[in-house]
Amino acid sequence: MTNVIDIFNSKIEQPLALTIGFFDGVHLGHRYLVSELSDCAKKRGLATAVLTFRTHPRQVLHSDYIPSLLTTTDEKIALLKETGVDYVVLTEFTQELSLLSAQEFMRLLHDKLNVRCLMIGYDHRFGHNRSEKFEDYVEFGKEIGIEVVQSSPLEIDRLNVSSSAVRKTISEGDVAKAAKLLGREYSLTGNVVEGFHLGRTIGFPTANIAYDDCRMLPKDGVYAVRVNVDSRTYPAMLYIGSRPTVNTGKISVEAYLFDFSGDIYGKDLNVSFVDRIRDSVKFDSVEELKTQLKRDEVTAKSKMQI
Repeated sequence: MTNVIDIFNSKIEQPLALTIGFFDGVHLGHRYLVSELSDCAKKRGLATAVLTFRTHPRQVLHSDYIPSLLTTTDEKIALLKETGVDYVVLTEFTQELSLLSAQEFMRLLHDKLNVRCLMIGYDHRFGHNRSEKFEDYVEFGKEIGIEVVQSSPLEIDRLNVSSSAVRKTISEGDVAKAAKLLGREYSLTGNVVEGFHLGRTIGFPTANIAYDDCRMLPKDGVYAVRVNVDSRTYPAMLYIGSRPTVNTGKISVEAYLFDFSGDIYGKDLNVSFVDRIRDSVKFDSVEELKTQLKRDEVTAKSKMQI
């Protein structure tokens, strides 16, 4: 069972092999890193731990930074638990923490968390100004009593798997490729709120979804998706965009659930993106929009093989 602790409020007696990162998305690259950590720990007789942060470090260092996150903190913790790591060390990234040098931070890891082996991600840097190199971490570790090792990247389709790579595919609307890098379909959760009710008048009643502003949305357009509500999953299609045909000017996220009837206002929906259908387009009339939506439904069903 994975234990979730805070670095500032806990002291671990069990010697650890630990790795550090924000772990947004907990994609296949992260999972590969944790598997390497587990192998390293097993050889040395150590427990495993992942240290991550509630708040993106750039939000602390740059107050005007608004992240586009792949996961909420709760989702991230749940996904990290799935890796089988012994401890998830969850803490706030603070100004005080950002001012620590790499050597000071490593000493904190040694003294508070009993870290004996530190695995550094292949592209990861830490400490004030992040000016040190991997070789410096190794030398600091020798002084402190921490063995420092470096992980190797995971490559899929000649691409190093990273959160940045996942965000790029999602920003381009390529949710199918994002799923290959994540190891699962990209998803987001939101609450169903009152919308404009146009869909209901043309035979496509949609659930208007209010989502966390920090969550990343795929590129505007229409998608084949799976929607989970009340512990049941429905195939659906979802629109992201400003609804140019009716000129609302606001970004909407609206899901049309196939073969569904019921009142879901106020309920939370989880949307998993299967594939992209088309761009957001302005139609000359509502009738033209309705005709296209019928085509979209056929396309979405074919992508989900239903």
